[in-house]
Amino acid sequence: MIPNVAVIRIETPHWPRIPLWIPLILLWIPLLLLSPLILLVIVVACLAGGVNPWRAITAFWAILCSLPGTLVHVSANGANVLVRIR
Repeated sequence: MIPNVAVIRIETPHWPRIPLWIPLILLWIPLLLLSPLILLVIVVACLAGGVNPWRAITAFWAILCSLPGTLVHVSANGANVLVRIR
C-alpha cells in the first residue's frame, strides 16, 4: 500500500501542539503524469551504471510501499518534531 497522509507535529514550549496533515495524494498526481519520463530516466541510469532496471524499479517500489507506518521523532533544545506517514 502506498502512503496517503503525512502528519507533522511540532512541539515547543511557546507553541501549541497543532498537527499538520499533508495529503500525499497531491504528490502522487504529478508523479503519475511524469511517470513515463521518470521511468525512462531510471532505465537509462541503470543501463549506464550496469544495474538491472527491473531490479532497481522493484527495489524503489518496495521502499515506497514500506513507507506507511514510518515514524520519525527528533528532539533538540526542548523542541520536538514528529513525522508520521500513514
